[in-house]
Amino acid sequence: MNSIETMEQDKDIVDKVRRALGQRPLVLVGLMGCGKSSIGKRLSTKLALPFIDADEEIERVAQKSISEIFADHGEAFFRDREAKVIARLLGNGPQVLATGGGAFITAETRQKIREAGISIWLRAELPVLMRRVGKRDSRPLLKNGDPEQVMRDLMAARYPIYAEADLTVESRDIPHDSIVAEIIAALARHPALAQTTSI
Repeated sequence: MNSIETMEQDKDIVDKVRRALGQRPLVLVGLMGCGKSSIGKRLSTKLALPFIDADEEIERVAQKSISEIFADHGEAFFRDREAKVIARLLGNGPQVLATGGGAFITAETRQKIREAGISIWLRAELPVLMRRVGKRDSRPLLKNGDPEQVMRDLMAARYPIYAEADLTVESRDIPHDSIVAEIIAALARHPALAQTTSI
């Protein structure tokens, strides 16, 4: 198969995945540093869908940073606001929605995501996560104690719950466009979409 035929096949798969989604959003879940925002933006471009970062939307509504919300009101308050914002965003039709690391852990939010969209867990190993989160100083959960131990604890607590997502794609240190291609291929094989995306 030559490069033109490959490009045409890729476009065909992308078009079919996009149509098969209908009004459902794609919801990216996973720990901080797994690439939800950076990969999500590329995925949205590839599928010609809007990209929404739930944390940015929370900050816009609150007119405070996530760190400030945690400091001023605590994590329980933040999780409540997060759940409300995500529930609203899920009603906005087809989009790529990146959620905060703790959003999918809330049972009610997880159920709403399951009902409204297709969830994708960007799974990453500890060394990958630590390299990425080390580049930013805006992670409230990493400010108390040893960051690597905190991350290990989060992985132990959250990975079994993230595993309930519709799809799991390994986020690793390869070009993000390659991971986007893997996500689209996984979507094309997903039972909820496969009948309309088979080629």
